[in-house]
Amino acid sequence: MRPPLPGIDLPGIFQVRTVPDARAIREWIEKGTLFLSGMHSYSGFQTAKPKAQAVVVGGGFIGIEMVENLVHAGFDVTIVEMLDQVLAPLDPENARMIEAHMERHGVHLALGDGVASFERSIDGTLTVKTRTGKSFPADIVILALGIRPDTALAKKAGLEIGERGGIRVDDQMRTSSADILAVGDAIEVKDFVTGEWTLVALAGPANRQGRIAADVIAGRGSRFRGSQGTSIIGIFGGAAAWTGVSEKTLVRRGETDYEKVYLYPNSHAGYYPGAKPIALKVLFRKSNGRVLGAQALSLDGPAVDKRISVLAMAIQMEATIYDLEESELCYAPQFGSAKDPVNFAGMVAADVLNGDLPLSHWDSLNGGFLLDVREPMELAVENVPGAVNIPLGQLRGRLSELPKDRDIHVVCRSGQRAYYATRLLLQHDFRAHNLSGGMLSRYQTGILEGSMS
Repeated sequence: MRPPLPGIDLPGIFQVRTVPDARAIREWIEKGTLFLSGMHSYSGFQTAKPKAQAVVVGGGFIGIEMVENLVHAGFDVTIVEMLDQVLAPLDPENARMIEAHMERHGVHLALGDGVASFERSIDGTLTVKTRTGKSFPADIVILALGIRPDTALAKKAGLEIGERGGIRVDDQMRTSSADILAVGDAIEVKDFVTGEWTLVALAGPANRQGRIAADVIAGRGSRFRGSQGTSIIGIFGGAAAWTGVSEKTLVRRGETDYEKVYLYPNSHAGYYPGAKPIALKVLFRKSNGRVLGAQALSLDGPAVDKRISVLAMAIQMEATIYDLEESELCYAPQFGSAKDPVNFAGMVAADVLNGDLPLSHWDSLNGGFLLDVREPMELAVENVPGAVNIPLGQLRGRLSELPKDRDIHVVCRSGQRAYYATRLLLQHDFRAHNLSGGMLSRYQTGILEGSMS
C-alpha cells in the first residue's frame, strides 16, 4: 500500500515489492544524498563518518526484515507503526518480547503513531512527520505499510469480491464464475480454525492453491482445507513463529471456551552446550482439548521452526493436547529433549484439563493471595509488591501461614516450582492456582537474551 500522503513520492522513499525495488534501495544507499555519496571523505581527507539514519514505516514482515538489514548496514533505524505493537498476528505479550529484542539491537520504536507527511531539506535528507507531531530525520525511508489484494481485473470480469476485499473463491479455487479460478494473495480463504473469511499472503498456501487449481482443471477433486497463517520471521539471530488463532482473535470473536499455557523449555537438552529457552504459548479448547493456536520465540530459530511446524500439523489434523502428550518426536541431546517442548506443552495443558493444575494468569488475577515460592535471593532481582514469600523447601512446614478462605495464586520463575507448590496446597485443601509461566510470563522481555538468571 502507498497512501497519498504529502511528500510520499520524494526521492529517498522506497517500497519493497520486487527485486528492482531492492536494487534501487541499494543504489540509493551507495549514492543517494550528499552524505551517503561520500562527502565524509571529500578531497581525500577522511573524517569521522556520522551514522546514517533510516525510518521504516510499518512493523510487519517486510518492515522488520528491512529494519534488521539496515541495522546490519550501519544505519540508525527508527520503526514507525500505527498499531500499538509490531507483528500484528502475535498476541501483545509476545510482541513486547520482539520489541525489547529489537531495542537491544539499537532500533528505536514509535508505536501507536502513523505517518502524516514527508519533507525534504536542501541537502537531500528527509523528515518523517507523524500524526502525534513527532519528527524523525532520515537519509532513507522504507514504506512497508502492508498489502491489499489487486482485484482490478477481477472486478472488470464481474467476479465476486469478498468483505475482506479479496476475490471470493470456493475450496476448489473457483471464483463466482465457474470457468475462472484464482489463487494466491489476491483471494479470500477460510481460516482453518475459525472458519472466517480471511486474507493470507503467504507463499506456502499460494503454492498449494496453485496445485489444487491445476488438479481441478484436470478434472480431479482436490480441495483447499483453509489456512492457519503459519509463519516465521528471523529477527537479529532469533526467530518468532506462530500458527492457528491468536488469543486476541478469540477475544474478538467473543469465545470463552479456551485456555492458554505459557512455558519456557530449552531448545535442546540443557546439559548440551548452546541450549536456548523457547517462549511458547499454546491455546486450546477447554471443552475437548483441541489445539487452536501457538506462538513461539527464541534465539534458537531452528528450534522455533521445528516446534511451530509440528503444532501446525497438529492443528490441521484437529489434534488435541492429549495428542501432543503422546507425540513421538526426534530426540538427541543436540536437537531436543526426551520430553520435547511439544510434549511438555501437551502435558501441562492436560494437567489443566484433568484438574491437576488449576491455572491463573497475570491479566486476570482479580485480587487473591499471591504466594511466591522462589528463594529470597531471587526476589532481589525481580519481585511483585504484596506477594508473600515462602520458599518451596519451607512450604510444608509453614502451611499455617496461608489462608484457606482465599484463592492462592502461586508463582515462581517459570512455573515448575509453583506446580509442586500448587499440588501440595491442593492436597491440603487450599484453593491454589498456578500462575502460568511464572515471573517470565510477567516479565517476558527477559527471555530472548537470557537476562534473567
